[in-house]
Amino acid sequence: MNTHVKLDEYEVGYDIPALPGMDEAEIQTPCLILDLDALERNIRKMGDYARDHGMRHRAHGKMHKSVDVLKLQQDLGHAVGVCCQKVSEAEVFVRGGIKDVMVSNQVTDPAKIDRLAQLPKSGARILVCVDDADNVKALSDAAVRHGTQIEALVEIDCGAGRCGVSTTQDVVHIAKLIDAAEGLKFAGIQAYQGAMQHLDLYADRKEKLDAAIVQVADAVNGLKSNGLECDIVGGGGTGSYYFESASNVYNELQCGSYAFMDADYGRILDKDGNRIDKGEWENALFILTTVMSHAKADKAIVDAGLKAQSVDSGLPFVYGRDDVEYLKCSDEHGVVGDPNGALKVNDKLKLVPGHCDPTCNVHDWYVGVRGGKVETVWPVSARGKAY
Repeated sequence: MNTHVKLDEYEVGYDIPALPGMDEAEIQTPCLILDLDALERNIRKMGDYARDHGMRHRAHGKMHKSVDVLKLQQDLGHAVGVCCQKVSEAEVFVRGGIKDVMVSNQVTDPAKIDRLAQLPKSGARILVCVDDADNVKALSDAAVRHGTQIEALVEIDCGAGRCGVSTTQDVVHIAKLIDAAEGLKFAGIQAYQGAMQHLDLYADRKEKLDAAIVQVADAVNGLKSNGLECDIVGGGGTGSYYFESASNVYNELQCGSYAFMDADYGRILDKDGNRIDKGEWENALFILTTVMSHAKADKAIVDAGLKAQSVDSGLPFVYGRDDVEYLKCSDEHGVVGDPNGALKVNDKLKLVPGHCDPTCNVHDWYVGVRGGKVETVWPVSARGKAY
């Protein structure tokens, strides 16, 4: 059930797309709906996998940006905590009662560092990633000023080409600075290979991860030779978690999209050459949309356009149907090819978004559905938190 919002304060159609007890057909669109049965199966599956392979799972909250979904991942999926990418996201999860929060990113702006350093006052464990020696001092000064402790991980660029240092020498240098800094605690290594997550072929993803594992293992050994142990060697995504789990190097996974799935992730192939949304994971997140016009005989116009989704990774597909196709969109309209005239005005369709993370960020609510009925409505708690 919803943990922190009084839904009776909202009015359907003005503030909120649905209320518990409503029929699925009554949900106002466009909105995000969650198939709760599929979501729970995905969460349990990942949690059981991590536990059975001796891994911790720190669920990536940047995907769903929801305290309620994260709590479900903890309750059903054994998640040890949450990853997020922004201080503002971390603040939301801490306010929501999450006690182990990692900002799996760099925090360098003085005002943001000051906010980060205050979060442990809530009783939460707060972690952050570092790839710059000067940043260590800034974090230390803020922690001392507020009388708190921040745990810091050295980030390795293991192929994504974004943040992170590239050599074991640099990892050891920054780790030593963290270990010596007042108010900080060295926590380990952040090593997420994001560039390979969406490569279609299993073998191509494995090749990239094999190289990353060698690099990370060398860094771990270099730290050990300098008397520094890693509590966390973290990484792993929906397209790679099995490689990190088998590495004997990583001990934390940071998967996110597995819980919802989207069209871009769904198309990648498992080791047997099957799409991962056809057996490994289920589609649990949909954009519910309504046909608002059928003035053109072969086209239905729906109310889910650009403002209801992100199309950076491609267009959505219509779930459960092969007789209609989402063709294109503008701000307020989606064009659905309907060559056989199967649709009529006010029909509803479920769309699987191309990219779940930025799509979730443009909505205020998740409507949780089970057996054709609205069971719960959850806020997208960290919606718009990008600073």
